[in-house]
Amino acid sequence: MNTADAKRVLETALICSQQPLQVRDMSVLFDDSLGVAMIEDLLQELQQDWAERGVELIKVATGWRFQSRPEMRPFLDRLHPEKPPRYTRATLETLAIIAYRQPVTRGDIESIRGVTVNSLLIKQLEDRGWIEVIGHRDTVGRPALFATTRHFLDDLGLASLDQLPLMESAEQQASVMQTRELQLSRTDEPLLDEQFSLTGTQA
Repeated sequence: MNTADAKRVLETALICSQQPLQVRDMSVLFDDSLGVAMIEDLLQELQQDWAERGVELIKVATGWRFQSRPEMRPFLDRLHPEKPPRYTRATLETLAIIAYRQPVTRGDIESIRGVTVNSLLIKQLEDRGWIEVIGHRDTVGRPALFATTRHFLDDLGLASLDQLPLMESAEQQASVMQTRELQLSRTDEPLLDEQFSLTGTQA
């Protein structure tokens, strides 16, 4: 199979997939006849091929996917005029603390924010698939340690936590969560990924 045909196969698989695809999954498309390095080179070429279009190919935590570019959002929103969900400032601050300082306990979060953390807030983040318990601190009561998930990175359009903007203060970190738009990965239209604003209201 020549390069052009291989790129066409990858392109088709990525466009038709409902979830990001990892390179090892894409190698199955070619009966493992193409190595990982070759597939990654082809993916980078595909990125360039789509550079001037309204859709882009990006690498996120769980693999590669096509998604609409941010500048297309005002037009795509007309297809889905319903208002997106909003999150309170308390929710966004908690998410920011977990993202930037993980792993953290509920007590850590309360110490940083200076207020008690509502259990429903933690559950909301867990239900959304953005945070999870990864263990317990070896101290009195063995409190749960929270960390962000790969799904959280996918929704932010990031491949790793290293790509989060460097922010020193808790206020700056919370601001990142407020200004970034998370892309919903659970959609029936992969090329029309819905996004929602993280502009919350004061808790």
